[in-house]
Amino acid sequence: MDKKFETNAIRTQLNRTENLEHSVPLYLTSSFVFEDAEDMRASFAEEKQRNVYSRYSNPNSSEFIEKVCQMEGAEAGFAFASGMAAVFSTFAALLNSGDHIVSSRSVFGSTHSLFTKFFPKWNIDHSYFKVNEVESIEKLIRQNTKVLYAETPTNPGVDVLDMEVLADIAKKHGLIFIVDNCFASPYLQKPLQFGADLVIHSGTKLMDGQGRVLAGITVGSHELIDKVYRFSRITGPALSPFNAWVLSKSLETLAVRVDRHCENALKLAEYLESHEKVNWVKYPFLKSHPQYEIAKKQMKAGGCVVAFEVKGGLEAGQKFFDAIKLLSLSANLGDTRSIVTHPASTTHSKLTVAERAETGITDGMVRVSVGLEHIDDIIGDVGQALG
Repeated sequence: MDKKFETNAIRTQLNRTENLEHSVPLYLTSSFVFEDAEDMRASFAEEKQRNVYSRYSNPNSSEFIEKVCQMEGAEAGFAFASGMAAVFSTFAALLNSGDHIVSSRSVFGSTHSLFTKFFPKWNIDHSYFKVNEVESIEKLIRQNTKVLYAETPTNPGVDVLDMEVLADIAKKHGLIFIVDNCFASPYLQKPLQFGADLVIHSGTKLMDGQGRVLAGITVGSHELIDKVYRFSRITGPALSPFNAWVLSKSLETLAVRVDRHCENALKLAEYLESHEKVNWVKYPFLKSHPQYEIAKKQMKAGGCVVAFEVKGGLEAGQKFFDAIKLLSLSANLGDTRSIVTHPASTTHSKLTVAERAETGITDGMVRVSVGLEHIDDIIGDVGQALG
């Protein structure tokens, strides 16, 4: 019998040991022992599927990977020490010197830095398209283009890209289509169903959901993940067993938490949309969102992030932040605690003013990761800060 998302998230776990534990134990070990010389030889020759060294695999990380693969409908995956370790290692495993990436211009600031500051050292180039100019993608594709990359919804502008359209372009040109699904989580959106080849997550966000651990994961086909695995087992960005254990337990409550995140976020977005001191609000499930219909097609709900602009620009934005009392001033998102961030001076501060403008980041833009507090308290704090 096929089980539902929530049931799989809770009931997918390692086989019990002789102790018959109900909750999966921690496997805090760097290495594993072998029965004899032949067992050791066969294990290192990969003739056996078994744990050899925790840089390669560990029971706790294997359980976490299995859960995410079930959630995303993927064949295989590899778990990393952070979301950016997942992004970098996935690209590094698949690209060679001379290759080219086509990417949405609206990407996380560290991903942008990877494209602009580090990949050029290895002769890996990129071209950007704007989220509202998908028709320009094919003009950017070259003979050496290898990857089509996108976040949806985007960070921090909460724009939505039509994954079916991108997948069709990637398939037509023989590109690997990679989606950062961090803002949605596999509970709200499954990019592989819309044609993606690989899906990347920062497990630090909604997957953990409580601001405790760093983690990343990439899932997809056996063929592509094998390349990611072979690069990563040598270079060493593997997730720690403890963090994997925390995340696997966190996934048990992912659906319940994300439902409340989305409920609160929509109510806050609706409140802000009618506020006299707000220029604009963007949330995927607001009917005013420019890609509302695409969001409804791809997502179960709108996610936890609301973006808006305070009237009065940078000075008004700073006053708003200084007036916040309950919400946290932090750069994380997807936490039980609501968080407000000023992208222009924090997560995207390395971008020039022109670069921020291209991604829709204005000086007065505020990103709110809406948490699980009572919505009346969240709205109350945002309202008094705007006032």
